[in-house]
Amino acid sequence: MFLNNLKNHIVTYPTPINITYFWSFGFLAGFMLFNQILTGLFLAMYYMNTIDLAFDSVEFLMRNVNYGWFIRYLHSNGASFFFIILYLHIGKALYYKSYIYPRQYIWYSGLIIFILVMGTSFLGYVLPWGQMSFWGATVITSLVTVIPLIGEDIVNWIWGGYSVGNPTLMRFFVIHYLLPFIILALVIIHILILHNEGSSNPLNFDKKNEKITFYPYFYFKDFFGLILLILCIIYIISYMPNLFNHADNYIKANPLSTPAHIVPEWYFLPYYAILRAISNKSIGIILFAISLGIFFLLPIFANINFNYFNNNIYTLKKNLFLNLNLEINLDLYLLLFYIYNYQYLYTFFNFLNYIEYNKIKINNELYSIWNHSNLLLYRQNFWILVIIFISLGYIGQLEVNDVTIELGQNLTVLYFLSILLLNIVDRVFFYFFFCLVFIMYFYGLFFFGIFGNIVIPKPKYLLDEENYASI
Repeated sequence: MFLNNLKNHIVTYPTPINITYFWSFGFLAGFMLFNQILTGLFLAMYYMNTIDLAFDSVEFLMRNVNYGWFIRYLHSNGASFFFIILYLHIGKALYYKSYIYPRQYIWYSGLIIFILVMGTSFLGYVLPWGQMSFWGATVITSLVTVIPLIGEDIVNWIWGGYSVGNPTLMRFFVIHYLLPFIILALVIIHILILHNEGSSNPLNFDKKNEKITFYPYFYFKDFFGLILLILCIIYIISYMPNLFNHADNYIKANPLSTPAHIVPEWYFLPYYAILRAISNKSIGIILFAISLGIFFLLPIFANINFNYFNNNIYTLKKNLFLNLNLEINLDLYLLLFYIYNYQYLYTFFNFLNYIEYNKIKINNELYSIWNHSNLLLYRQNFWILVIIFISLGYIGQLEVNDVTIELGQNLTVLYFLSILLLNIVDRVFFYFFFCLVFIMYFYGLFFFGIFGNIVIPKPKYLLDEENYASI
């Protein structure tokens, strides 16, 4: 029974015939999770989870253990490659709208896995006990103090005292060791849900006669991607092992010496930019939480649009006395429909050539046509979101000053707006989006920033006049 179920999932699983190499990111993410668990087990054999010995134990592993440097770099750089693949995997799901019904639970489970991976990575970054490790842990755990009444008590409980110390490091090590196995269990659940609903594909069809078995056709794609990934990892470890690491983390943690610029790992930089863009710590943390939680709402937004569309179909049928089973000329029907919903009129003209030569049944296919008619604007908005996210990451690694704060605020507003627009693909909203970009730029350039907390220094000649007047 078990072997038959296993065969159904990894051999005879029906897979859409048109999926591309982008669908290999899930397999590659699973491989990187296995790599992190395996290398982490070897590292744990030599790691000493005390503040006096943690840094030295890592250095001992790097210098004195046979191939210890290779295992350590494979683990630390593997985390960066893991996040690269996860971001690409999530981006693929966004681009092809793989989160819509009936695959919303696949999306939810994947987001939970991503958040747990973020937590595991943060805990692992603390363990080498370098300068960035110590001060990163201090800054991030201190954010809990914004919780009213009990925030200070929770932080002291996490620290095991009144500052980051030995109990903190031991607790972080234990949780970091256990979380990957919880993530592994969630990955299995994620795969089971995926295979129950079926894989998505670029054209979003679900017809069984257009699917083939997973083995051997898609094994080649997955293993070809795996070979490329292994080559990239080996190259980075051999020639640029510290490409993703911070130099200050090779200095032993010193609570009396604060680094000039405290930054997290590169894959947290976009969220770090959102966090520090707001001077009010509580609001910044709330925006940081919303920046992750808002992705859970995307399937809900898509379902609302679907219901809205169906309600308009029913009303129009009722008003025009159309027979539910009648096959009519799609040109006339869609023309009447878009006039009835004037805000979607542009899509009729964009797809007039396609519509002119096709007749379909209203009941089964009209939503699909409407959905694809908005696909172009949706994907344009997706790339806007990607550019904003990368820009936030760039801002996050810069030093804090008035310019970076202003840019962080602007990009934070655009980040949330672009996500909300992913399922409101109407041209009028895009006009609103670009008008808002212009207003934010103009206001931030000539006034005081979006939240009014940026002080623009007066020109020197005005200061001289004020000093002269005071005399």
